[in-house]
Amino acid sequence: MKLVPLNNLFDIKYGSQFDLYKLDVSEESKINFVSRSSQNLGVVCKVSKYKNVEPYPAGVITVTLGGSYLLSSFIQQSPFYTAQNVKILTPKNNMSFNEKVFYCKCIEYNRFRYTSHGREANITLDNILVPEKVPYRYLNIKTDTLFDLDRKPINNIKIALGNSTWEYFPLSQLFKIKGTKTTPVLELEEYGKGKYPYVTTQATNNGVEGFYDYYTEEGNVLTVDSAILGYCSYQPLPFSASDHVEKLIPEFNMNKYVALFISTIINAEQYRYNYGRKCCQERMRKSHIKLPSDNGVHDFEFMESYIKSLPYSSSI
Repeated sequence: MKLVPLNNLFDIKYGSQFDLYKLDVSEESKINFVSRSSQNLGVVCKVSKYKNVEPYPAGVITVTLGGSYLLSSFIQQSPFYTAQNVKILTPKNNMSFNEKVFYCKCIEYNRFRYTSHGREANITLDNILVPEKVPYRYLNIKTDTLFDLDRKPINNIKIALGNSTWEYFPLSQLFKIKGTKTTPVLELEEYGKGKYPYVTTQATNNGVEGFYDYYTEEGNVLTVDSAILGYCSYQPLPFSASDHVEKLIPEFNMNKYVALFISTIINAEQYRYNYGRKCCQERMRKSHIKLPSDNGVHDFEFMESYIKSLPYSSSI
């Protein structure tokens, strides 16, 4: 298979490099704002058109150049602006959706080249080597059906986060904070592929890196990466785990909507952690998170209603 530099196949340039605080957030707009996130195609909100600046068109690829989600690569489905340190890849020749997905994965598989702290891909991205042609077996996979999700919310009532009182609560009041059993991949391969997720410390794909016919942990819990930044995700199914994966076992009747709300709040706290100050169990037990409250009590009903009011919630 012949390998060529990425810029042989794509025109590569920096995105808008806008600061979100300078833009007007508008749920009525059709323009997305793409940041250095690994979730929701990197889209964090919708914004109004900025002066006479035209947004980038749907169908191009965005790639993050630094941070915890380095080289997260997505095909954008709507017109968009970008935050700092995001590059835009436009195919030089006609390229199918499946081909673009293939190259997104090729880019992400180069993360190992940037594991050193502080090493970003702003200069070297253009020269990453990728296959010149997409193998035939990838061309007929129905990846485009991923975007056939129902965009409707469960509830048509618009709920603003500011409509609730917010208070800080100890994380240990909400969850038992425990470790998971470390299971090597070689051991999982002996059981074979199956339906149970293998959760790792990666901050993409809900932390999941494969499915096997074996599990050690019960589902309906939150998992947290204690290796570095404390990436949190919801695990509805029984699962196995790699090293440095902690679990938060709810001390209340948690459903998937409340779990998604709380995991998002926990992920907003990642700025507190770094390579020298990891998100370990001890720090989590001492930490507090800010949540909607009703007379000093966690308002789980509001959290659930808010998630159900969001677009795509009917596909959760």
